[in-house]
Amino acid sequence: MYPAERQAAIIADAQTRDGKVFVTALSGKLQVTPETIRRDLAVLERQGLLIRQHGGARLTRRTPFELSLARRQLEEAAQKQAIAQRVLQELPSDGVVLLDSGSLTLVIASIFPADRELIVVTNNLPAVTLLTQRPLLTVLALPGRVRPLTQGAVDEWTRQRISSLNVDLSIVGGNGLTSDTGLTTTNPDEAEVKRAMLLAGRRRILPITSPKIGRASFCHVADVSELDMIITDSGADPSQVTALSSAGPELIVV
Repeated sequence: MYPAERQAAIIADAQTRDGKVFVTALSGKLQVTPETIRRDLAVLERQGLLIRQHGGARLTRRTPFELSLARRQLEEAAQKQAIAQRVLQELPSDGVVLLDSGSLTLVIASIFPADRELIVVTNNLPAVTLLTQRPLLTVLALPGRVRPLTQGAVDEWTRQRISSLNVDLSIVGGNGLTSDTGLTTTNPDEAEVKRAMLLAGRRRILPITSPKIGRASFCHVADVSELDMIITDSGADPSQVTALSSAGPELIVV
């Protein structure tokens, strides 16, 4: 088992045990030494996912945590497919689409239509590989430092390049959404790039799975009123759906 897989397993174990994990139990379960588990816990603590304590660690509950892109691809697969299919209905027949990084936007890229002569600008490196398989698309990869966790380019180079663009449709993701705090994410660099993407779009769509609705993460990206459309799945809390709809954007539940 690779370190990233082991660390994802530690987080998953914590979720099933009231947020707490113990070195001895993890060592036996994952069949590695206690020293290896302690190193994994140190890595997860630096990422802001855990707080180490005597004999183990506990989840950080103040903000939604991020898992690796590979792990997130396995979660809520059916919901992501349904949301992605609905997003495709909003694509222009021609023009420029700006696509954010993330697991849900990667699903969108994987089913992108092959019969339209669109320009797609993205900081989502795995999506670049998928989109370039559609010969009618013109794919532009944004520059910048790549975050290993999301495999997206997010730094000042990325933001500056986006700020010079005017696109027909921005498709942006996030880690949390409430009517009060708006769209939020876990990382300041991610937040700045996501906001630049929204501001560049004449239309702004947020595809988001229902567990993220009603949660507030660390960094503000945009107010709900700055979004044109929110697309989510049927697991969303009805009271949250009503509050978000009242804030301005069209809200579609698939």
